Amino acid sequence: MKNKNIFILLAIALTTLNVQAQKRAIENGVIEWKGSKITTDSHEGTIAISEGSLQFNGATLTSGSITVDMNTIVCTDLSGKYADKLVGHLKSDDFFGVAEHPKASLVFTSAVPTQGGYKVTGDFTIRGITHPETFILKLDESSATTSLEIDRSKYDVKFHSGSFFEDLGDKLINDELELRVSFTY
Repeated sequence: MKNKNIFILLAIALTTLNVQAQKRAIENGVIEWKGSKITTDSHEGTIAISEGSLQFNGATLTSGSITVDMNTIVCTDLSGKYADKLVGHLKSDDFFGVAEHPKASLVFTSAVPTQGGYKVTGDFTIRGITHPETFILKLDESSATTSLEIDRSKYDVKFHSGSFFEDLGDKLINDELELRVSFTY
């Protein structure tokens, strides 16, 4: 009889844990990017989130992951052959080396509730190089947003970077990439 009671309690405990722990798939995800020169020149566009998920314990975010398809990079401030030329250059080894590194990813290493959402730290992998980044992720019932800057030079994106080359003058491209991320889950 004792064994039967233990199994019943264990089944109830596991059921409760399964109800509280919930993995939700990321859908309709997009990253808006902006890169700028030392002058006022800049370019912007989008990259699609190809897959990902958020893990919750009850209503509390506990972890997550995002994968980006680098082949979906688009320039939205240019059109026609100028946009095509820029996108081709961004996909080249000068920038993201998409032929060899078609995916970029983020794996959450911590998610701490804050007044503005969650302070998330995660391992970003771009061009096969991984570094931690921290940002505030804002969640509502079924969508999430964040804005952050990452230093492209940490991921070996060297083209016209002052971190790798001297005396670039007005050809210098800032190392900081502005990212605005949004998705539903």
